[in-house]
Amino acid sequence: MQIGTYSFGDTQHNEDGTTRSTAEAVSNLFEAIVHADAVGLDYFAVGEHHTVSMPASSPGTIIAAAAAATKNIILGSGASIIGTDDPVRVFQQFAIADAISGGGRIEITAGRGSSVETFPLFGYDLRDYDELYAEKLDLLMTINNSTTEAVTWSGSTRPALNQLAVVPRPVQGKLPIWLATGGNAASSVRAGQLGLPISYGIIGGEPHRFAPLAKLYRRSAAQAGQEGDSIKVAVAALGLVAATKKEALDRFYPGWHNLTVEMGRLRGWTAQERGVFEAQTGELGGFYVGDPDEIARRIVALHGHMGHMRHFIQSDVGALPQEHLIESITLLANEVKPRVQRLLEKK
Repeated sequence: MQIGTYSFGDTQHNEDGTTRSTAEAVSNLFEAIVHADAVGLDYFAVGEHHTVSMPASSPGTIIAAAAAATKNIILGSGASIIGTDDPVRVFQQFAIADAISGGGRIEITAGRGSSVETFPLFGYDLRDYDELYAEKLDLLMTINNSTTEAVTWSGSTRPALNQLAVVPRPVQGKLPIWLATGGNAASSVRAGQLGLPISYGIIGGEPHRFAPLAKLYRRSAAQAGQEGDSIKVAVAALGLVAATKKEALDRFYPGWHNLTVEMGRLRGWTAQERGVFEAQTGELGGFYVGDPDEIARRIVALHGHMGHMRHFIQSDVGALPQEHLIESITLLANEVKPRVQRLLEKK
């Protein structure tokens, strides 16, 4: 089981509540990735958002920089919003990062995106949401699966490629491409039929209820004749690890509340209070907030339902202090990861 974390960047606040710089947020993110590698975490994903509070707008850029400053950790997007980006550029950015890393540590996770700010930002029509994603995912896979630099592809959402060079090529020929989903059944079927590994983003509710989707994914893969190492499941969730459960709750709640207030303004949600939050941090809840023993136990319990091979959490939401993020990463690597391994070995 790989244990990891992910981030969209997290802009800090001053003591008076004003927002600090987005440049500092990116610098903090880079520091966290380098630290995660140093303490032995398995995986770090950089997600794509384009907001003041979450400014990691170019995962490929951050990952390329981190590839030069790390040695072992797997780096990926979590996710790249493929429908409103150019798959040629996405592939090139991650292939460059792969070359910088020495090969074998860089992945792309292609997602639709739960936020829609990229559509007006890059001049796309939200009504084309599904078509853009399907075609651009096909182009990304066509480039990745090509055995030469020359790529041919045609579609309706961007100009065709006719034996045009897409360079550089990854060190090992191709990059791992994952499909990200928040729980859409059609996405599970799509990933299985295409033979892509799948990453489930679980941001609330009861995670074990995603088990039927994981079964649907594996069944779809088998029916399509897809098999081998590419058929695998990852789980992304919200969470924070601290020395005690109380510390973890007290550290994570303010930022989570800030996030729900912000998202409420953008999407019409109702801001949630502490009682709702704490209900999500129980044994069956969607938030992995607690001490190392509890978090390890809950990851292994979910593994019994999902059979996933990677579990990674987002901690830095709503201006979480950087020192709390660094401590959580350290505990994930040094305390949670070995506990998970021991518990799985006992099964």
